[in-house]
Amino acid sequence: MHRLPSAEAEVAAELADVRPGLASRYAAELPGARAAVLTRLWRALAHEPLPWVARRERGREGLTLRLSDGRLLHGPHADPYATAAYVTAVRLDQASYDDPARLLTDLSVPHGAAFAAELGHSVASLALSRAGRGAHPKEWPARDWEWEWEQRVVDGHPFHPNCRSRPGFSVAEQLAYGPEHRPVVTLGLVPVRADECLVTGGWPEGMRDGERLLIPVHPWQAEHVLKRPCDPCGDGLAAHPLMSLRTLALPDGPHVKTALSARLTSSVRDISGYSISLSATLSDFAETLAARTDGLLHMTRTLGAATAGSPDLAAVLRESPREYAGPGERVVPVAALATTELPESPAWLAEFTRLALTVGLRLLESGVALEAHGQNLLVVLSADGSPVRLVYRDLADIRISPARLARHGIPMPELTGRIVTDDVPTLRRKLFGSLVAGALAGTAGSGTALRGALEAVVRELPATVDLAALRAEPLPTKALSLMRLSPGTAGDQWAELPNPLVTEVF
Repeated sequence: MHRLPSAEAEVAAELADVRPGLASRYAAELPGARAAVLTRLWRALAHEPLPWVARRERGREGLTLRLSDGRLLHGPHADPYATAAYVTAVRLDQASYDDPARLLTDLSVPHGAAFAAELGHSVASLALSRAGRGAHPKEWPARDWEWEWEQRVVDGHPFHPNCRSRPGFSVAEQLAYGPEHRPVVTLGLVPVRADECLVTGGWPEGMRDGERLLIPVHPWQAEHVLKRPCDPCGDGLAAHPLMSLRTLALPDGPHVKTALSARLTSSVRDISGYSISLSATLSDFAETLAARTDGLLHMTRTLGAATAGSPDLAAVLRESPREYAGPGERVVPVAALATTELPESPAWLAEFTRLALTVGLRLLESGVALEAHGQNLLVVLSADGSPVRLVYRDLADIRISPARLARHGIPMPELTGRIVTDDVPTLRRKLFGSLVAGALAGTAGSGTALRGALEAVVRELPATVDLAALRAEPLPTKALSLMRLSPGTAGDQWAELPNPLVTEVF
């Protein structure tokens, strides 16, 4: 009898207590979840600059990695842009592995044990997410509420092995707060004296109590980090969790980005004082940027941001992207496009790629690199499904080049810190890594489809030095697994993927 690995067994045991009706579906989803996470891990092993991989050898029957200790790791050819779970097993010397956590454990690489535990949680949580989704046809949601689009993204990040890792969340908490489980979450309202807070932009009257601000707090944060009652003031706010889990949509109001000090995929999530202090300036600057795109791009405005002197107690109120939908139009997160039939049409995919690259490259030339991955970037679809405009949200991680702004006569906003850089590789990595190797690749679903879409449009785009680099150089992408295996290295690390415009991707 096959014995479940610990994370899978732990979830099964908890599920038997809190939602026994899902137990059999959870068990049925485990093999597919292992393959999905293993596929993402194999992409990293095949393409990231891991110091213990000495050489990679392509053969007729697949890819072989020669490890620095002499062992051989063999698997299928690795398409870095594939989103289907095509890796069901790999072989380390003579042993076969279908479980990514067990594989990484037996590789015995530095810091591998902690990452292996995360992979185990990712498999178990992904199986739980898939068990709860039910039937998922590719037609439009019936009511077209914005959160319904967000909650269709069941599998999480298309390329990160930690696509569903949620350490610190019990099964009951995943079911109560995970967007793919479609809950309604009640945010607490924690009162803090206004003179003890850093506030930028406006703060709505409905979130004030005399001289105190009422800061929305996620119930998980209240219980596990703040260690205080979730709703000490009023009835709280009923909201629908969006793709990022910590950002939620009020039914008739803005989006609320909460501080949630938990590790989701790669990073521990909170809201820094730095991002609060810049939010109003960035929001105003965003209107200047959008005006330069001839109506092809809207930026959601930050309505207010506040922190009570700690990244663990802060919130950002952001305009809903649906404000930019006209009659008969829908605003869809790019990550949710794969849940529709649209990307299956090469003509539609090329049209969307043309729109996204036109906007992204124009802003990059002007001096702003968007982090335009599938969560931040949304597309406005006409009634017949044609992509007509883009909407971008969350300006906290864009990069701004003062030198490029100056060349185009754009005043530099009063900004400092990591967001400001003139380094060309940094600017290109930010855009190309998120948009091309991220959003477009995730929508295309394979290197072949991505190549077709890029070839259909790049010759029509305005010639810039950045476009020339996009057409000729390897595509940057965050080395997501290397970053999890390098806990002592701060900041992003990068890998270079084969450019489908230049060479075969696998």
